[in-house]
Amino acid sequence: MRDQMKIEYLPVDSLTPYERNAKKHPDEQVEHIANSIREFGFRQPLVVDADNVVVIGHGRLMAAKKLGLVTVPVVRADDLSEAKIKALRLADNKTNESEWDFGNLNFDLNDLNIDFDMSDFGFDIAGGATEETSVTIAGQGVTEYREEDFGDDKFECECPRCGFKFNR
Repeated sequence: MRDQMKIEYLPVDSLTPYERNAKKHPDEQVEHIANSIREFGFRQPLVVDADNVVVIGHGRLMAAKKLGLVTVPVVRADDLSEAKIKALRLADNKTNESEWDFGNLNFDLNDLNIDFDMSDFGFDIAGGATEETSVTIAGQGVTEYREEDFGDDKFECECPRCGFKFNR
């Protein structure tokens, strides 16, 4: 195992997507990734093999192309066998799957004081950010949080600033 990662900047055109990539990246998701890169910068490098074939980061590469970027940050996984590269590609996609904790998500969305629209990144916040906000995340449905759904006795804590009730 390597002790340090070396980040390189490679031309977008020198990178080849893995032709049998098992993860799908719909246009809407690529747009959200592109918006994130535009707003926050490239904060997570792609991973490529010794031949510049993408191991991790197909969606980020698609977004970089959409933005017209000339170079992108990459980390090489040239110390892994072909079998381990395939396993890493699949493991990365699988280990990134998880459900949202909508209570925590709603809390952070309510706590944000920002000048940009979170829908640019795939969040659809109906009716403004309140404790009654319906939050839709692309592909994950709608969850609504209202105090009356739970009852006051179900919450251990209350935020002194906004009154949001939650459990530790």
